[in-house]
Amino acid sequence: MSFFKVSYQSKKSKARLGTITTNHGKVATPAYIAVGTKATVKGLSPKELKDLGVKIFFVNTYHVFLQPGDSLIKKLGGLHAFCGWKGPLITDSGGFQVFSLGKEKYTSKDNSAQSFREGGKLTKISNQGVLFRSYWDGKEHFFSPEKSISIQHNLGADLIVAFDDCTPYPVTRAKAEISLARTHRWAQELLLAHQRLSRRARYPQYLYGVVQGSYFKDLREKSAEFISSLPFDGIAIGGVSVGEPKKKMRQAVSWVMPYLPDDKPRHLLGVGEPDDIFDFVEMGIDTMDCVLPTRFGRMGKAIVKGKGWFIDLLKAKYQKDASPIDPECGCEACQNFSKAYLHHLFKTHELLGYRLATLHNMYYIMDLMAKIREAIRNEGLKELRKEYGF
Repeated sequence: MSFFKVSYQSKKSKARLGTITTNHGKVATPAYIAVGTKATVKGLSPKELKDLGVKIFFVNTYHVFLQPGDSLIKKLGGLHAFCGWKGPLITDSGGFQVFSLGKEKYTSKDNSAQSFREGGKLTKISNQGVLFRSYWDGKEHFFSPEKSISIQHNLGADLIVAFDDCTPYPVTRAKAEISLARTHRWAQELLLAHQRLSRRARYPQYLYGVVQGSYFKDLREKSAEFISSLPFDGIAIGGVSVGEPKKKMRQAVSWVMPYLPDDKPRHLLGVGEPDDIFDFVEMGIDTMDCVLPTRFGRMGKAIVKGKGWFIDLLKAKYQKDASPIDPECGCEACQNFSKAYLHHLFKTHELLGYRLATLHNMYYIMDLMAKIREAIRNEGLKELRKEYGF
């Protein structure tokens, strides 16, 4: 059976329906991949995720490598057994953490666990890989392309991602060219390591190559052509949502799409606000991931229909509001509690508030994706956009 199969191509846009098939189950696409950075989608149990319609979530290679360690997770049966999740899992490469932590500084931990802003940078990048200091305890580690793939094989996720050099924004063309050459070099190196490690794997682990190129059209096109020419199982688009305006992000993705093979899944890394979902699904993106539902949930922000697309439950106007977040929503929060109660929970720092807002946000996104798949099938995506205010 093919790892990925397209079942329907819209006649009105580039949107399409498909299925990703893994050893741990299937994922109907377009799909929103929840983010479970440290092998947990914050605040939600595996059963709750399943009940919400989540089919797959993302685990961060960098973070679980540092704590508790990929070797321990392998000994305990791999990520699925470790976190109690029976469905598909995807791990990233650690490349984005190289980008984000490269801005940070580190000093040894003290009792306050807050002293991280003096001394040298947390990362140092070369063509061989990345030398970095753990934000956890300050120890030095080195990630090469082969090391990243080896860790991901130990973790045992169904989908894994190539180690790449995530380019910041803005960046000079000269630096973008150096970064892109490094990503392409690493792609070739890690493919060899993946092919070797796959001979001993208990089940297939499908590898996504990563397209980079910053915000230079010819570099994006060059990268899309090069990565697509290699024997990756899927293609991921990286280096977006790194501080650039949304208009530029959409432009960069539009440059890439014509060069991607039709028979491989296309993943957009780190993107997933409601308006983004509609726009990129219409471009032909099959999956995307974002921390938005859980992060907003912890901040007291509930996702709703409309161009503003969220409300802040901490605002005083909700103190006496007896209505639910959304009377049409089927989530536990909306079926049982008022905005006034949620406002109270957040104001008094009660953990239930974070959980209920997170449950609502995840329900909203999963329900939206189900409606988008149905709308593609019925050629009604334009009408659904209007209903949601986009």
